[in-house]
Amino acid sequence: MNGLNIFQRLYIALFKQKAKRKLFSKALSKLELPNLHPKTAGDAVHFKHFGLLGDIIYAIPAMKVLAEGRKIHLHLQINQKSLYSKKMKHENKDKILTEKNVLMLAPLLLSQPGFASCDILSDQKIDYDLDEFRKYPFDYNTNHICRWYFHMYGITTDLSKAWLTVKPDASLNNEIVIARSFRYRAPGISYDFLKAYPNTSFVGTKEEYEDLKSAIPALKHKQVSNFLELAQVIAGCKFFIGNQSFPFALAEALKVKRALELCFECPNVIPEGENAYDFVYQPQFEKVVKELDTM
Repeated sequence: MNGLNIFQRLYIALFKQKAKRKLFSKALSKLELPNLHPKTAGDAVHFKHFGLLGDIIYAIPAMKVLAEGRKIHLHLQINQKSLYSKKMKHENKDKILTEKNVLMLAPLLLSQPGFASCDILSDQKIDYDLDEFRKYPFDYNTNHICRWYFHMYGITTDLSKAWLTVKPDASLNNEIVIARSFRYRAPGISYDFLKAYPNTSFVGTKEEYEDLKSAIPALKHKQVSNFLELAQVIAGCKFFIGNQSFPFALAEALKVKRALELCFECPNVIPEGENAYDFVYQPQFEKVVKELDTM
């Protein structure tokens, strides 16, 4: 691309845009209209989702709107083939969602007002298939994951307000909590400067922890037995730093002080509300951390 002049670049950009629009329109013409007003029985609304874990958290605002005050029953489809390429490391390897994931997620969701069940999908009646949006030709590397469901069902809600509540782990109120998966890392970002901050803890896998500990030698590994405990850790921390992975989805839902390492190739997580930062460049990252640390 470096050898192209401005007119050649504009031509390529225009051609790609026209091609994308054509493909989008063609895909739309083949879609069946969704049922936007399903008949539900009694005081219950049943939802189906196959993950990812973070996507489930980002679907909660839509579930609450669609439930209209009725009890939410979430049925999770497990063992679907991974959406990630083999090059992208993931704890579940070749699966999107596992039985273990459901067992760890259930305590968190069942602690939330309005949730009546969180279990594995079998033959339950389903009112809303929350994976239905994937049939649509939208570019899901962009926008905001929460809004994928808004687009699907023609709804909205205020995403600047918390949609999860838990009792914070008060023992961590002076601790910077960090999560950094091997996926969705921003080029040129280094966490080395955080070794100057005395209280840092990591949430995530052992491999992820050991990778970041090489940059922050005093980093502690905070392990949990389920995702309710993980949410309590994040809710209790001084502030949270993470990239586009499940722990940041919890931080966003809880509306704690937070900073998101944004992947420019897939910017589909948008922090909203107070004390919500995202960063792509190193000097700005260091500035954001300094500001959060002095709040």
